[in-house]
Order: sequence, then structure tokens, then C-alpha cells
Amino acid sequence: MTRQKLFGWLSAVAVATTMTVGCAQTDPGITTAVKTKLASDDTVRANDINVDTKSGVVTLKGEVPTAAAKTRALELAKATNGVRDVVDAITVTPPAAATSGSDEPQRKPSDTAGDVAGTMGDAGITTAIKTKMLADTTVSGLKIDVDTTDAVVTLKGDVGSAAEKKRAVEIARETNGVKSVKDQLKIAKK
Repeated sequence: MTRQKLFGWLSAVAVATTMTVGCAQTDPGITTAVKTKLASDDTVRANDINVDTKSGVVTLKGEVPTAAAKTRALELAKATNGVRDVVDAITVTPPAAATSGSDEPQRKPSDTAGDVAGTMGDAGITTAIKTKMLADTTVSGLKIDVDTTDAVVTLKGDVGSAAEKKRAVEIARETNGVKSVKDQLKIAKK
């Protein structure tokens, strides 16, 4: 490896580490980090876990299909930088057995926005929105808390301007699977 490539690689690692540490210092950053871990974990597949953070204390609420998924979700949250404690409000609800003689017509997952959200999951929607916000130069994604319940997105936090507030709401509304957006963003006074 050439010296230039080595320094380039080390710089990239330093930037990624700095962003991770910066994210972990705020409650919205912790929430995002936990949701990202849950959404990307093969055991958890956090479709039905809501993550809330207050003063570094993470509360996990929702349903998972197995005890292993619950245990893994708690482990992932506890291992996230900035987490002081984890409150477990997860219930284990095994999937119901499919009934063969159902009178309900078969539907494709893409039939409605709700079904799309069900396929993607609330955690997936939240992760998609946060990823878009962090990539958008007009929005301070680290200061905005994104919560999704039944494909309804709630945005909370402080933004620097009306334009930033408008753009954050647009990003959320344009994300696949979102039914509606509750705007609770406040424009911070300078």
C-alpha cells in the first residue's frame, strides 16, 4: 500500500469515527445509531421496534417473533456509544400460523402505502429518512429525531431555519412507505 493510499484510508477511518462519536453525543444521534443497528441485524430485523432516547437512556418498545431477537436487540442497544441504560419494553409474539381457508383475498405487499411500510418496517422507514437527512447539506440530520409508528413519521428537534424545517418534512414525505408526517420541529432562536 502506498503512503498516499494509507493516509487516505486513515483519513476516511478518522472521519467515520468522528461522525459516529458525534452522533452518539445527542439523544437523536443515539436513537439513529440504535435504529440503524437493529434494522441491519439479521436476527432482529427490527420491523416492529420503536427506539426512544432521553438523556442517554434508550427505551425499546414493540414486538419481536423470538426470544433470541429480543435478546439481540437489547445487546445491540447496550453496545451503542452514548447509551447509559436500556429500558426493555419488547414483547415476544410468535407469528400466527397461516390459515389455508381464509376468506380474505390475497394481496400484494405493494397494494397500499401501509403494506409497503409493513414490508419495509417502521425501523426501515426511520433509517431511510435519517440516511437521506444526513446526506442532505441543507438539513442538520443529527439534531432531528425521527420516530415512525405504523408508517406515520414524527419529526422532533431544533432546526436553524424555516427552509431547513421545510426540507426535513419534504425528505420524510418523499420516503417510500410513509403514510403521513407529524412536524414537531422548532426553529431555534439564535
